[in-house]
Amino acid sequence: MTPTYLVTYPVATDDRAVALLKAIHDTQKCEIGAHCHPWNTPPLIEENSAAYSMLCNLPADLQYEKMKHLDEAIQRRLGVKPVSFRSGRFGYSTDVARNLDRLGYQVETSITPYVDWTREHGPDFTASTPRAFRFSSDDAFRESADGKLTQVPATVGFLQRDFARSSAILRTVTRAPLRRLKLAGMLHHLRLVNKVWLSPEQSSSAAMIALARNMIANGYRVLNMMFHSPSLKAGLTPFTRTTGDEKQLFLRLQEFLVFARDTGIESMKLADVRHLDPWALTAS
Repeated sequence: MTPTYLVTYPVATDDRAVALLKAIHDTQKCEIGAHCHPWNTPPLIEENSAAYSMLCNLPADLQYEKMKHLDEAIQRRLGVKPVSFRSGRFGYSTDVARNLDRLGYQVETSITPYVDWTREHGPDFTASTPRAFRFSSDDAFRESADGKLTQVPATVGFLQRDFARSSAILRTVTRAPLRRLKLAGMLHHLRLVNKVWLSPEQSSSAAMIALARNMIANGYRVLNMMFHSPSLKAGLTPFTRTTGDEKQLFLRLQEFLVFARDTGIESMKLADVRHLDPWALTAS
C-alpha cells in the first residue's frame, strides 16, 4: 500500500514529524500532500470562530496566504512540492480551487459525497458522487474534460446499489420538517438506506468491503480510503479512545487491505490519479 500523507502546518514544522516523513518519502513509499487547517496555519488574523474553522468561509486572499504558508513550509522542511490537497474539515469551495490553481496543485480531495456540512458552517456535498473527475478552477464542482485539476472525492457511498436513489431518500428524511423524526436511523437499522465511508475510523471491514464491491459494480474506477493518522494510536482521537479501539481499527484496516489485494485493486498515490485516462475516472 502506498499512502498519501496530507500534512498540516504543525506537522510540517515539527522536527520529529519531518524526520519520519522524509525517511518514508525518500524510499518512494508515500506521497506528501497538503492539509490546511485555518486555525493553526498562519497568518492567524481571522476571528476565532466555528465558521472560520472552514477554509471556504475565509476571504479568498486570506485563504491564499494560509495555503501559501503551508505549501512553503512543506517545500522548505520536507523538500517536496505538494500537488495534492485537502481542506481541513472539508471546507472546500471554488475560491479554494482557484487558489490551488495559483499555487500549482493538481489534485483536490476535499469532497465527501452525500454529506451535508452546513450545520457545521461548511459545504453541502449531497449532490456530489464518489466519481473522480477533471475540473477547471473556475467551477470546482463541474466536470471539464480539459480541466487542469483532478477531483478525487473521499469514497462515501451506500450499501444499496442505487446511490442516487439512496441519496435522494436520505436528503428528504434528514431535512426539516422530517429531521426531528430521526427516520435516517430507522432506515439504517432496517437496512434500507446505509451510508458508508471507506474509512476504518467509521466503518466495519464488512461494510467497507460491501461498499467497495458496490462501487466496482456501479462502474467507479477509483476508491479513496481516508483516516486520520493519530487514530493509529489510542487516546489521540475520538475514533480510538482505548487500546481496544486501536486494535479494532488495525483489524478493520487489515481485513480491507487483504480484500483489496485478493480482488486485484491497485494501490496508488493521489497524485497518480491525474495520470489515468479519462475513461478510468468515469462510472459507466
